[in-house]
Amino acid sequence: MIGNKYLQDLFNYLDEDTSLNQLLELLKYKDMGFINSLNNETINLELCTTEEIVYLTKVSALIDYYLQIHGLEVPNWLRDARLKFDRPYYHSKRISDFEKVKLQYTNPSPFKIRNVYFNLDGILRI
Repeated sequence: MIGNKYLQDLFNYLDEDTSLNQLLELLKYKDMGFINSLNNETINLELCTTEEIVYLTKVSALIDYYLQIHGLEVPNWLRDARLKFDRPYYHSKRISDFEKVKLQYTNPSPFKIRNVYFNLDGILRI
């Protein structure tokens, strides 16, 4: 069990893309309830299922990235070594090998250290 109400609710969405879009909205508009929960609601990775760890790995890259953009403190649990993939994960499934290499080169460190790659244009909120 994830242990953070916001992240648990996002994890429980039936569609992961919708979940990630909701997360990006919370981050873009600096929802302080959500941001404070990242520090106040302890996440014990030992209690998480494999599926939850996979989800948390993806979202931890996004959260870390946006917290840094906003100049906010990044909670230690977000940088836990368990929140990293052994093989590169590309969120877009329809991507050429050239685009994969480009993402590996152009994505900022919150993505690279987790081996999680998003098209940065695709995660922008208007």
